[in-house]
Amino acid sequence: AGADDYIVKPIDVLELLARVRALGRRSPLWTGDVLSLGELKLDLASLNLERGEKKMQLSVREFQLMEYLMRHPQQVLSRDLIEQALWSWGSEPESNAVTTLVRRVRQRLDAVGAKGWLETVYGMGYRLSIQE
Repeated sequence: AGADDYIVKPIDVLELLARVRALGRRSPLWTGDVLSLGELKLDLASLNLERGEKKMQLSVREFQLMEYLMRHPQQVLSRDLIEQALWSWGSEPESNAVTTLVRRVRQRLDAVGAKGWLETVYGMGYRLSIQE
């Protein structure tokens, strides 16, 4: 049927990410294990966020949000879009989960010298953009 891999439950998120990256490397569209936006880098293998000499380890959920934001730079992403991207169908997050997660990611960005890069667009959502 076209499948060449499978994972049994319960899944380990890091193993799943590693397998997805391995499959992606076979694709001509593969961009590597590091996402970049200006000087900001997100290492997809180690879950590290870095800018210059500063490096910060992210939790899995923080990493997922940061990856989603970096894959959609300058775009306003609504709470609903973020929830759909980060939480699986049937597992609804708490009402303040996105707000809490955004606050934590802002703290991580501040720690690597990217303060103000994650903007709130009131009434619409959030946007990741370079602040020089």
